Amino acid sequence: MPFKFIHTADIHLDSPLRSLALRNNDLAELIGDATRQALVTIVDVCIDEQVDALIIAGDLYDGDQTSMKTARFLASQMQRLHEAGIATFIIRGNHDALSRITQELILPPSVTVFGGRSHSVDLTKGDLALSIHGLSFAKPHAPESLLEKYHRPTPDAVNIGIMHTSLAGAPGHDLYAPCKVSDLHGWGFDYWALGHIHTRTQHAGDRIVIMPGMPQGRDINEAGEKTVTLVTVNDDRSLTVEERPTSIAQFERVSIDLSSAETWREAADLVEQEIVGARDRTRSQHLVARLRLTGSTRLSWQLRRDRDLLLAEAEQRAESFGNTWIEKIGIATDAPESTPVGSATADPVLELGELIRGDIIHQHGVRQAVQDLVKELRDDLPPEARGFSGDDEAAFEALVDQLLSEGSEDMLARLKLKAPEVD
Repeated sequence: MPFKFIHTADIHLDSPLRSLALRNNDLAELIGDATRQALVTIVDVCIDEQVDALIIAGDLYDGDQTSMKTARFLASQMQRLHEAGIATFIIRGNHDALSRITQELILPPSVTVFGGRSHSVDLTKGDLALSIHGLSFAKPHAPESLLEKYHRPTPDAVNIGIMHTSLAGAPGHDLYAPCKVSDLHGWGFDYWALGHIHTRTQHAGDRIVIMPGMPQGRDINEAGEKTVTLVTVNDDRSLTVEERPTSIAQFERVSIDLSSAETWREAADLVEQEIVGARDRTRSQHLVARLRLTGSTRLSWQLRRDRDLLLAEAEQRAESFGNTWIEKIGIATDAPESTPVGSATADPVLELGELIRGDIIHQHGVRQAVQDLVKELRDDLPPEARGFSGDDEAAFEALVDQLLSEGSEDMLARLKLKAPEVD
């Protein structure tokens, strides 16, 4: 008789909004509630699939929670699992260690929350013997590997380990209980249920080691469809791994080439066409799209000048598709080559543009001023929001290049509006 379980992590229940771009109140409400809806979906999947257990590998909460509304909501979902005869196994991650309700919440008896010392829970189903191993951390920092604190595999059982770890490290994630994937494979557990890194990865090797990713993205940096992992332990002790979708709202970057657009309407139609394509490819209930306009078009000045009008147009067209939202529009278009600089009919704004692109923005003082502004903004933000500036020096410098380029184009677009036409 097979044993089935769902593996998830990094739910970050009731996580506050991470994006300042969500100025649409309805969109902000949707994203603000999405982590709750994802948990409801996870419980629905557990019941529909008739699993025996749910494993949550850390960061069920999102830090120093003070509202007991979160606790009551979680308890209600755990009660649904309890009434369905489904056991729940939870370890605390680095965010859970900050949560005030972690210690206070009373959960149904079918829920096991592992403590600060590794132990295992032994189960049987038919002829299958299973041993589930877990270890929580009481503090938000774990600079050393936890692996040696886990028990060795229980003989003659299918061993499942639950660990919250950054492995060897990942961009955008703090180092937490680091360890090598090869060491996990060599520990002897049949399945490692990991958590902490928000992107799903199955690490190849002798055993099954899976980072499930988060079940619901919270901003454009957590784009794409999100899932949980469904694992079946077969009667011969082999394991079958599948995915089940859980994200209610799916963030996606949508690139739109406007090179062929000659009029504003043609540009709007191309935007609509790409939004429709993205909507068709999205399996989640809601699509939250960040648009990036590219290409060489004579509309480039107007697009930059009237970005707000284009955003309103895109939002109106997206609304007609249902459950489709425009989070932001980025403009990376450029104007076609025009009259050469220095000719009798040269456009003075174009001449200024050539000077800016060729010399001014590359002056050390200009670049240094932009670098200082970015660093000041970054340092004022909480750690989890600092990823916009890149994870290394090269990424930071690329961001500065982008800001200098786009900022100069936006300025020129406004000057073009006010400048007299040159005959």
